[in-house]
Amino acid sequence: REYKVISALGPTGFPVAKTYGLCLDDSVIGTWFYIMDMVEGRILWDQTLPQCAPAERNAIFKAKIKTLADLHNTDYEAIGLGDYGKPGNYMSRQVDRWTKQYKASETAHIEDMERLIDWLPKSLPAQERTSIVHGDYRLDNMVIHPTEARVIAVLDWELGTLGEPLADFTYLLMNWVNGTIAALPDLKAHGIPTIEEAVEIYCERTGRSGIHDLDWFFAYNMFRLAGICQGIVGRVRDGTANHPQAAAMAERVPLLATSAWKYAQKAGA
Repeated sequence: REYKVISALGPTGFPVAKTYGLCLDDSVIGTWFYIMDMVEGRILWDQTLPQCAPAERNAIFKAKIKTLADLHNTDYEAIGLGDYGKPGNYMSRQVDRWTKQYKASETAHIEDMERLIDWLPKSLPAQERTSIVHGDYRLDNMVIHPTEARVIAVLDWELGTLGEPLADFTYLLMNWVNGTIAALPDLKAHGIPTIEEAVEIYCERTGRSGIHDLDWFFAYNMFRLAGICQGIVGRVRDGTANHPQAAAMAERVPLLATSAWKYAQKAGA
């Protein structure tokens, strides 16, 4: 799936690593594999970009948002990705998926998670558009040009599919409401767009007049993150993983659930 989407996007000019071949013969290395280009550039792990001047931070953030908009604007049918995923009911399927993962990994009863599990499927926003979605679009999943504020490759497509583009974009916005960016005292002085400016940049690029159900999507994304964290805790419990941050993940789950429920209440729960 990763090879397919990268190979299809490359010729459109969207920034991905060039692919060279896919091997489906298990006897070569024991599994399927593909070869892609080594893209020389910067992987920026700290979302606040402490090593950059404000003007460069601003340019990098705008490039990151515009690149995601370009992905969502891509005609997936025209580039042969009509069968890359199911086009409809994306949010319903995602809520169901993360509910099942959370329940399979559950180690403690969290009332806010139970409320979300009940409320989210009953309040699903209408899906107005279908696009290619990345599924884990964030700054450290892309390569930035060595000297320019430009995205030269988007990486890690294992969660990619066809779905609701707003799920992708609002996941990116999580850092403004529940991440390192949220802790900055003055975004303007730091050079990072505010959440309102980020929404404006994305909407202008995708031809939208605004983002509907923003609080619902924030609730969903925090619920999803809680499910991901609980999955790590569950795998450690079951002896199938040895994650150095397992204890911290266990502490994060109820905090994420509480935050998610607060946004759910803002959305009308």
